[in-house]
Parts: sequence; C-alpha cells; structure tokens
Amino acid sequence: MTEQKFEQRFWQKLYDPGQPGEIHQEYGDMLSVFRDAVRQRPDMPAILYFDGSLSFSEVDKLSDQMARAFIDNGLGAGDRLLMVMQNVPQFVLVLIAAWKVGAIVVPANPMYKSKEFGFVLEDCEPTIVVLQDEFYHAVGKDVTENHGVGKVYVTSEAFFQGENDPRVFGDAASRAGYPEFMEEVSSLPAGDIPVIERTNTDTATIVYTSGTTGKPKGAMHSHGNLSFNAQVSREWLRMAPGEPNLAIAPLFHITGLVGNLCSALLAGSPLVLYRRFVPDMVLDEIRRHKPVFTVAPITALIALMNVPGVKPGDFESFRLVLSGGAPVPPAVRDALREKLGIIVRNAYGMTETSATVTVTPLQYEGPVDPKYGALSIGVPVFNTDIRIVDDQGKEVPAGEEGELLIKGPQVISGYWRRPEDQSIVDGWIATGDIATVDKDGWVYLIDRKKDMIIASGYKVWPRDVEDVLYTPQVREVAVVPARDDYRGETVRAVVSLTEGAKVTSEELIDYCKERLAAYKYPRIVDIIEDLPKTPTGKILRRALKET
Repeated sequence: MTEQKFEQRFWQKLYDPGQPGEIHQEYGDMLSVFRDAVRQRPDMPAILYFDGSLSFSEVDKLSDQMARAFIDNGLGAGDRLLMVMQNVPQFVLVLIAAWKVGAIVVPANPMYKSKEFGFVLEDCEPTIVVLQDEFYHAVGKDVTENHGVGKVYVTSEAFFQGENDPRVFGDAASRAGYPEFMEEVSSLPAGDIPVIERTNTDTATIVYTSGTTGKPKGAMHSHGNLSFNAQVSREWLRMAPGEPNLAIAPLFHITGLVGNLCSALLAGSPLVLYRRFVPDMVLDEIRRHKPVFTVAPITALIALMNVPGVKPGDFESFRLVLSGGAPVPPAVRDALREKLGIIVRNAYGMTETSATVTVTPLQYEGPVDPKYGALSIGVPVFNTDIRIVDDQGKEVPAGEEGELLIKGPQVISGYWRRPEDQSIVDGWIATGDIATVDKDGWVYLIDRKKDMIIASGYKVWPRDVEDVLYTPQVREVAVVPARDDYRGETVRAVVSLTEGAKVTSEELIDYCKERLAAYKYPRIVDIIEDLPKTPTGKILRRALKET
C-alpha cells in the first residue's frame, strides 16, 4: 500500500462534493465583513437577546456612536481596549466600535482573579476598559487606582432586554451607582468617524491563553486570521443569511469569538446571545429563537440533555451542532442523538489557530478509531496543513501516534510582547496534543501530551478510561494521576452522576476492570457533585490533580 504523505493533503477526498481544497480569502479585515453585512442586510436582526433585538443597521449606528466616545477619550489605531463581558450585545458593539478606530480589542476572562487580571492589564496596557456592571466592584477600583487606566466605562447586561429573567439577571436591572455607558453613547452623534484602513496582517484581537504552563500569553489574531476562519465556517458548514447562530461558548473565548460572532457577521446571520450559560434558560431561548447552528463544549450539551422535560422537538430547528474543546466520547454522542435528536459532529482548534483547524464534513458523522475508541475530530479544513511528529520532531507515517503540528492562514504570527517565543516556527505551531491520522485522512485526538499517566511503566491516556466510564449513570468524568508508592502513578477517576443514579465507586471500578487492561483500570473512583470547569465548559483536570 502506498504511504500517505501529509503534504499531499490526502484527506481532501473526504470533503463535501464540490468543495475545493483551497479557498480564496474573500475579506482582508473583519470591519469590511461587517460593512458588507450592513449594506446587504440593514434591517435583518444581527443580535437576538432574550426579548430584544438589534438589526445590522442599528449595530452600525450604535458602534459609530461608541467609536466617537472612544476617539474623544484618546483611543486610536493600534491602542488596546480591554473589555470584561459575557455574552451580551455590548460585546459585539464594543468590538466593532474599536475596530472602526483601528484599535486592538482584548477580551478578558471575567473569571480572572485580581492577580490574573492585573497581569493582563500590565501586559496589554489598555487605553480604555469597558466593564459589564457585575464585574465593576470586583475589578473597577483595581483598574483605576492600581493600573492607571485613563477611562473606564460600565454597562449593564440588562440594558438590551426587558424580561429580567431572575435565573440570569438577579438584581442586575436595579443596580446603580455608575453612569450607564449605553446612555452616554446614545446621546452622541453617529457617522463622521475617520476611516482607518486595516490590512489582513493588522492585529484585531489579543486573546490570552489559559496559562496552564505559566503566565498567560496574549495570542495576537490578525484581521486575516479571523476573517479566514469566519469564511471557512460559512463555506464548510454551508451557513446561510438569516439562520440564527446560537453562541453557547463565551465570546471572550476564541470559539465564541470566531465560531459564533465572526462567522455570524460573515454569513449575515443573527447571533443569539443569552449572557451566561444556565441550562434551563438556554433551552427556553432555543425554543424562542429556533437556532440553526451552534458550537458548544460537550459538557454544555450534556447539561442541556439533562434539563427536566427536554425533548427532541426542542432541537428540531438545528441543522448543525458542532462540539470542540474536548474529545466527544462516542457513548455521549449516541445519547445526545437518542435524547435530543441531534447529530453532534466533532471539531478541533485552539486559541493560536483562531479556532477552527479540523471539522467533520457534513456528509459524515465521523468514524470511531478502533484502537483508542476515539471519535474523530474531523479532517483539516481548506488551506490547512498538519503533521504528526515524534518526540524528536521527526514526522511519523499516517496511522502512528505523535504530536499534532498545524500550519495555515488561521495560525497566529506570535504572542503580544513575546518576540523571543519559539512556539511557532516557520508557520508551524506545536499543539501539545497527541493525535493520529488514519489512511483516509481522519484525525483522532488521543489526549494532551502532558496528561499522560505512567502506571508501572505503562502509558495510560486518560481519555481511554473516561470513554469507558461514560455510562448512562455517569454525567461527567475526568481521569487524573494519583501518587502510588509501588506503581509510581495510578489511575484516579473523578465522576459526577446523572440525576437519580445509585451506582457506587466500587461498582464503577469493577465495571472498568472488566473492560480495560489491568494497568489501565482506575484504582480510585471519587464521586462528587460537579466537576470543575473552565469558563468555556471544559473539564479542568488540572484542578483535580491538586485535590
């Protein structure tokens, strides 16, 4: 059999019929994307937020007024604007307004503590900070007194809706003690904003990585990075104007920023926002707005599946559901199909690749690797190259495991103020993920390189064990190492159970013992109420290692 060569992009035979291997990048910057959407669909909803909505022309006017406020307070081309917001309409308005003046947007994680937030402030040195009101008391004083930011704006998450759902807003509608930024904005003139020409290499956003191996690094996304992957979403996923795009992932995370926001702008789709993820409330918004597309962490989909009273008819509007951020166990995919009537297709990306790298083509559901039991993460998208390399950096043949390397128009050029960083060499970024590619081109993610457990000298990939534990009684699971005087490390599983489940730790250990090699099955199973997660819904193994 002829050996498959990665440079030949042999996976392209799996593309949808009629799709090319390469696409021509349609836009050089995201502001041009937005202006085209306004010109073509001025009266179409751009944002749906509970009972409120904003058309593309309304977003254009409000972002013009907001840009005027930014200019009046010294924000210019290349300056940084930091915002601390969840999935609210103001996130979109601030982003577009800052781009209109040529500024770089830094969407900060609202879950940052003071030390983490202080590092980001010192690193990016913003001219302006825009805060959602619920974060004002936590970080507002620190911003003004300790970091000398010239202007801080505060805005309410309740501003663009009128229902004040207590599951989401609590007392947000009655908060006071600060001027509302949107009221100031609405009094300013629109138009007459100087046109700032941007190129595809100009930095559009700085998104800080999670900092799992040290201090966070600011990944610099160019306008070309963002507009390319937005176009990939439209072409690959066949997004059409007017089809609501549900943003389950946080917009401050690269998945929500590109997979939802930028993609919705380029496709001319309404972006469905709901502030923060509350499963039963999100289900209500699905019933109300009938979205066609979403991309979500598998934990969010599991949570929706377990909302009391949920039924397949609630999800019948969805034409496409993607999951990324963590491997999707085949058993969970099957359960989602049975209970919600949806087919979840796998995707893969990272902050440094502006989200999308691989996606399952629409005519497939994605195969399961017979060796590892892993559901494929799809195939590389247009214009994208991958390699699998061993520990010495030597490329290994298709079918063998190694570290996944990526190259393409979506890969960032580097990190903010870290010119010495060598994570990206000749356009290739090393992901830290162990993967394999089969002879047809399907990519399988085995696990994070750093999460491998060595038990009595044997390699154990946590995901191998997690996939076995995903039974109908187990809602979530994470496998981590535990110290063992004899084996060096042993396998520990931490699980949460579905409602009403009565299974014990001993029963789960016995279940795994029957289905896994002796060195793989967990010697410890801890049952807890909820597993710790990142803001994007990924289970946080690191936190469990420390307990």
